[in-house]
Amino acid sequence: MLQPNILLTGTPGVGKTTLGKELASRSGLKYINVGDLAKEGQLYDGYDEEYDCPILDEDRVVDELENQMKEGGVIVDYHGCDFFPERWFHIIFVLRTDNSILYKRLETRGYNEKKLQDNIQCEIFQVLYEEARASYNEEIVHQLVSNNPEDLESNINQILKWIEQWMKNHSC
Repeated sequence: MLQPNILLTGTPGVGKTTLGKELASRSGLKYINVGDLAKEGQLYDGYDEEYDCPILDEDRVVDELENQMKEGGVIVDYHGCDFFPERWFHIIFVLRTDNSILYKRLETRGYNEKKLQDNIQCEIFQVLYEEARASYNEEIVHQLVSNNPEDLESNINQILKWIEQWMKNHSC
């Protein structure tokens, strides 16, 4: 049976991983965290000293995911999105979090001050939402508020309804 591919994107700390794992558990779709995939396959192209993190080799990530994306039924979780082929996704959800909440989440992760401030600015200026709108058909790009457990539950239910409708519309 044909199943949709979903992209969860947004600034680090907005709740993509929590949402993605729970959504996969309830929907039966496969969850892929691109950060974990890159770590497991060493899909890196150097190290960024300023941000204290490895640099993703985007071409190798795309190559690694291609077959799974063709099969369908995949939830992809990553903070960037402009390097994924447009043909991969049926819908894109950009998670957004209030800056004071996001600040606390990133601080808890031990982000250095520059990384913390840059990510907060990224959220303020809707950088990842604009990136998604520029990279994909705007009709499939949606924002979801992700501040608390109630938002999480609401987002899961909304996406599950979308999946159900998509499957009805695309069944033979």
